[in-house]
Amino acid sequence: MYTPDQIAGMIDHTLLTAVSTEADIKRVCQEAKQYHFATVCVNPYWVPTASAELAGSGVGVTTVVGFPLGASRTESKAAEAADAIAAGATEIDMVLNIGALKSGLTEAVKQDIEAVVAACKGKAPLKVIIETCYLTDEEKRQASLLCKEAGADFVKTSTGFGTGGATVEDIALIRSVVGPDMGIKASGGVRDLDIARKLIEAGATRLGASSSIAIVTGGVGQGY
Repeated sequence: MYTPDQIAGMIDHTLLTAVSTEADIKRVCQEAKQYHFATVCVNPYWVPTASAELAGSGVGVTTVVGFPLGASRTESKAAEAADAIAAGATEIDMVLNIGALKSGLTEAVKQDIEAVVAACKGKAPLKVIIETCYLTDEEKRQASLLCKEAGADFVKTSTGFGTGGATVEDIALIRSVVGPDMGIKASGGVRDLDIARKLIEAGATRLGASSSIAIVTGGVGQGY
């Protein structure tokens, strides 16, 4: 069974609200250092702030691309990823083009991911958010396979802005598609230690949460 300390090292401590202030960003950075989280996950504007706050700490900076809808043009997503990395981001979470996937435009979806893979290559791991709450099981399988074929490092379940978050069933399904080696990030609704452990046991290798402190201290959070 994973200990709270082990789980802390798998958490992207997340703050992506529209009203997050500079003080809020600095607070989550201090929390991430205190609890030894893997990264903080912040909106692109706050990447330089987070990077400066976390310098030398061993905690990384994750930011989002094409967020939260995934409907930006491919060129914009690639440019956004490159700019974020130049500003200090160490990991990128992009949103898959959900509408294109549901339209059957699988080659366009794959090329969209590949463009961001190219922008991140050798610089930052890429996680692709497939937004499972909007997909059928077959679409989840298809999306996960496209992420793997395009060269992404992780499949991520959710933005936290959709109608649902990570489930044990979805993590198991994604793991069955991508195999044992690809990363899987469970995000959305991860609010306590019990669900965190269940998601990890199902195959998650990273967790996205704003309830990170509650998770590692045995409480129950209310956030993302």
